[in-house]
Amino acid sequence: MRDAAPQTIYLSDYTAFGWRVEQVSLHFTLAPSATRVRSRIAFAPNADAPAQPFFLHGEALTLISARIDGQDITPDVTAEGLTCTVPDSAFVFEAEVEIDPAGNTALEGLYMSNGMYCTQCEAEGFRKITYYPDRPDVMAVFDVTIEGDLPVLLSNGNPVSTAQGRAEWHDPWPKPAYLFALVAGDLVAHPGSFTTRSGREVALNLYVRPGDEGKCAFGMQALKDSMKWDEDVYAREYDLDLFNIVAVDDFNMGAMENKGLNIFNSSAVLASPETSTDMNFERIEAIIAHEYFHNWTGNRITCRDWFQLCLKEGLTVFRDSQFTADMRSAPVKRISDVIDLRARQFPEDQGPLAHPVRPDRFQEINNFYTATVYEKGAEVIRMLKTLVGDEAYAQAVQLYFDRHDGDAATIEDWLKVFEETTGRDLAQFKRWYTQAGTPRVSVAEDWADGTLTLTFTQSTAPSAASPDPQPQVIPIAVGLIAPDGAEVATTRVLEMTEATQRFAFDGLAQRPVASILRDFSAPVVLDHPDADPAHLLAHDTDPFTRWEAARTLARRSLLAQIRDGAAPDEAYLDGIHRVATDRSLDPATRALMMGAPGQSELAGVLAEHGETPDPMAIHAALEDMRAAMAARFGGDAMMLYAENTVTEAYAPDAAQSGQRALAGVMLSLMTRGDNGTAAQAQFDHADNMTQKLGALAQLITAGRGDAALAAFEDRWRDDRLVMDKWFGLQVARAQPDDAADVAQRLTAHPDFNWQNPNRFRAVFGTLAMHHAGFHHASGKGYALLADWLIKLDPLNPQTTARMCSAFQTWKRYDTERQKLMKTQIDRILATPGLSRDTTEMLTRIAGA
Repeated sequence: MRDAAPQTIYLSDYTAFGWRVEQVSLHFTLAPSATRVRSRIAFAPNADAPAQPFFLHGEALTLISARIDGQDITPDVTAEGLTCTVPDSAFVFEAEVEIDPAGNTALEGLYMSNGMYCTQCEAEGFRKITYYPDRPDVMAVFDVTIEGDLPVLLSNGNPVSTAQGRAEWHDPWPKPAYLFALVAGDLVAHPGSFTTRSGREVALNLYVRPGDEGKCAFGMQALKDSMKWDEDVYAREYDLDLFNIVAVDDFNMGAMENKGLNIFNSSAVLASPETSTDMNFERIEAIIAHEYFHNWTGNRITCRDWFQLCLKEGLTVFRDSQFTADMRSAPVKRISDVIDLRARQFPEDQGPLAHPVRPDRFQEINNFYTATVYEKGAEVIRMLKTLVGDEAYAQAVQLYFDRHDGDAATIEDWLKVFEETTGRDLAQFKRWYTQAGTPRVSVAEDWADGTLTLTFTQSTAPSAASPDPQPQVIPIAVGLIAPDGAEVATTRVLEMTEATQRFAFDGLAQRPVASILRDFSAPVVLDHPDADPAHLLAHDTDPFTRWEAARTLARRSLLAQIRDGAAPDEAYLDGIHRVATDRSLDPATRALMMGAPGQSELAGVLAEHGETPDPMAIHAALEDMRAAMAARFGGDAMMLYAENTVTEAYAPDAAQSGQRALAGVMLSLMTRGDNGTAAQAQFDHADNMTQKLGALAQLITAGRGDAALAAFEDRWRDDRLVMDKWFGLQVARAQPDDAADVAQRLTAHPDFNWQNPNRFRAVFGTLAMHHAGFHHASGKGYALLADWLIKLDPLNPQTTARMCSAFQTWKRYDTERQKLMKTQIDRILATPGLSRDTTEMLTRIAGA
């Protein structure tokens, strides 16, 4: 484990490494507990860097020998690395180390997953493999030799030679160490091929464990679709002869874009209709695209330092969002992205974990793989594209590729190509990268003499990360809807740059209803007291603002229920019924529009208004809303369920997925009236996991899930990914009084492998998201999660630290809950030997 003593690293302190790495040769002799790694690294002085000691990172390594230009040396070795005296000219450094993959439970560096060797080197895992300048601005060509008694031996790049027990690989493209990858094990290849637009044939392989071969076809097609899309839309062609993906069971993240050898969490690549839901298929398609797109936005052009993480991640998230929108439904994708942003990134921006899209300091870089860096980073690029237009965006991105291919770049490099292409000064826009917090935009309307004037005011709450936020550039897309429902002004993008700014629409015959922030043109909170959401719900032509109108009406009703004990709003129920039965809308959009704000979202709204949220009152209000909706729909729920039940052979496409989504919403309404009869029939006859799992969820809600859960377990006990669903669903569907108890009971199940990140998250990630259950007044949810985080931290600090975010909103609740949560935060922090990852995360959350 790393030293827990915090050391803050600052962007302003960046200096280039004092040496260039000309070439790297690595030789691995694999053994579970005693792998030998021999390295041969050619260094040359870097004339552009200041004078500095020669230091190579290295952690958890046993140094066997070290040489410079063939002469033995005795370097100064610490827990963080080694230093030694080196020549003033070019030299070759050689080292032999021994490492323990089997004992590497942190899943960082070279480790073992059920007998398979695997690597994860981003952000700073390579230093656990050998001594090296483990920083992203040091790029080199790698040659790798692997020896081991295993049938498959893989690394980056193209194969040089393969023999029994030995393989050699050459990666011709310079890369930083975090992109290094090695996989060795008993694996089966699902092969494919892709012909690039220049006519080169690329061999494709998806490597899986024996028995998983039937879950590869969708992932392979998603890869081909991604390669074609990147050629068509961004003119990016793949640059090696081979592209390999490997599915790994034990993985902290979703996937990793290592050059030519992408390593995937099994849950992010394996799919079949019987074992995967529609959401699984869409997620897999998006993640495969994301990691493939990194080949150019992350690999060929990487980030100079880890402060620039958003440069590769924000851009690639935006690109994979574009891809999904093109492959499926653009409106549904946009709305889904906003739901995710508000659920994950907005709370981050509003709490103790707030940080800019490009932070200016950190103690542990693993803690900055956040929704702010990824999702808000993507929104910033979306805004930039909106402001400059599609053509200028395409020209600027092409210039970026041409200029920085092979570079380790910065945000300044990215913005500069847009300034040169468009002639715009982006100094103010850059604040989106340097200021923390979500701007609030309020709008007031004035109507006179055929002119509608909109007055916008923006403000961002000060935070520790940004104590004096300044006005930002905010693109606000606006349209106007007439009283009769006709659109009298199509979308116009207003560019807000000042704290307060007015925009006028003149020549209007009647006062229109303003449709503001169309397509969610900026990641802001909009306050619009003059809004008419009922009119927009009925008539708006923009899918996002129409969805937002439904959300606004639902939120108003729920807040009135929570605050005043009011009944669910009849106007909202009527409006949502009209939407659900509007067959001019596709089923996926209707299903999305019927979704209510989440419990955590409602708690955040109450807290923003200075009110103390009561998790049980929020839960009860949502239950009342669902019951009222079921009563309002009556027999129409059964009609829509039948109408959207897919009878054709299963396909994970947008059309069928949308139908199943709407049918699933109707099944939830029907269950409230038939006590699960329809759900039981669906469970008994479903031939795909979407319908099977959806029915199981409703049976649990109806209180008759025991037999179905037992049957489900009996059928799928040998499929680890399906069993993750089984574990998570029981916690998700538990009543608030029981959620922590259900989670506790599941930890005693023989298949609860708490060292596997997927299984740990299935239970405790789900508990943390069960708002009323986690925040039970007894504090048992807090205590249970703390118990297991203390247990996990010595083995896997990364997963532990990320799970600590469950406590990030602790200050919004009542005094007693605050006390209970703070007690658990302090208890974890007091644990002897607590990792640096978890220490930093909880210290920030506690506000110290």
